[in-house]
Amino acid sequence: MNLRLTLHRWSLFTCTIAATLAMGVVSVAKAQNTTNFPILGEVIRVSPELDEVLAPDAKIEVISSGFEWAEGPVWNREGKYLLFSDIPRNSVMKWELGKGSSLFLKLSGFTGPTGYGNEPGCNGLIFDGKGQLVSAEHGDRRLSVLTHQGGKRTLVDNYEGKRLNSPNDVCMKSNGDYYFTDPPYGLPKGAEDPLRELDFCGVYQLALQADGRHQLTLLTKEMTRPNGIAFSPDEKFLYVAQSDPKAAIIKKFPVKEDGTLGEGTTLVDVTSMVGKHKGLPDGLKVDVQGRLWATGPGGVHVYSPAGKLLGRIDTKEATANCAWGDDGSTLYITADMYLCRIPTKTKGAGW
Repeated sequence: MNLRLTLHRWSLFTCTIAATLAMGVVSVAKAQNTTNFPILGEVIRVSPELDEVLAPDAKIEVISSGFEWAEGPVWNREGKYLLFSDIPRNSVMKWELGKGSSLFLKLSGFTGPTGYGNEPGCNGLIFDGKGQLVSAEHGDRRLSVLTHQGGKRTLVDNYEGKRLNSPNDVCMKSNGDYYFTDPPYGLPKGAEDPLRELDFCGVYQLALQADGRHQLTLLTKEMTRPNGIAFSPDEKFLYVAQSDPKAAIIKKFPVKEDGTLGEGTTLVDVTSMVGKHKGLPDGLKVDVQGRLWATGPGGVHVYSPAGKLLGRIDTKEATANCAWGDDGSTLYITADMYLCRIPTKTKGAGW
């Protein structure tokens, strides 16, 4: 996260032009309802199998823009709206068809009295079994839940008494257990920050106990920069993206009966694409047939369950994350300052 945001800000000229364009895109997106949204990027077809999930005329629509760094999209089925993080602005935004984007929650990831680096806000978002918003928070360095009664409750903020780095992304198993990643991107000075208390980047399981409490288990600390995380449809495997430019990979871990992980294998390696395209492995989602829709260099990569590349949804921007929405067949995408969507011919796992 922090690395990609820094790369984006290297060129002041580019940022100025982008901001100007963003103002226009916001007004266009908010003024329209269902058609004629601006188009971004292109679909790159690598295998004919991509036609099974993306129509030949599928386009990447920009439905809102003007954000600092959009992340963590999640669809609310009951309310029929999308929430997503704007990390530098410490905010959660809400997008509704016909209404555009509006502020949903301020102080989304850091509630302290002073500033906290460039990425203080929350990152990954999901809804729990009660429809409550669960956030991976950078600044407050915790996993939290926004209760229906109002106010947040901390789910976990430490491992063996040491504060977490900056929880990044989170998913939930069907039994209610949370799985999340904890790289150092949200710390003001990243991995070298003096506030850091753990000397590794973990992947964790937060398991719900019979008495209602949660138990935190470190599943692996072998990954240098764990980021996006998702289960296969049958929950037999856990996928974890690694946003390390020197080892830009997605690992596949078998899930044991107790929810812990077996030995992982590298399913995807896109290190050779780093620097040639914007972005790194980041957020990922899985469809009902077990295909991976994973952000990385050059947009959203679509892989078969075996790791075969079918194609790319190339936004031409550093692409952070994606989520299924509407009836489960629309893929919403956060790419730098843009919120986009593209129709698919499949549905997300769990729909």
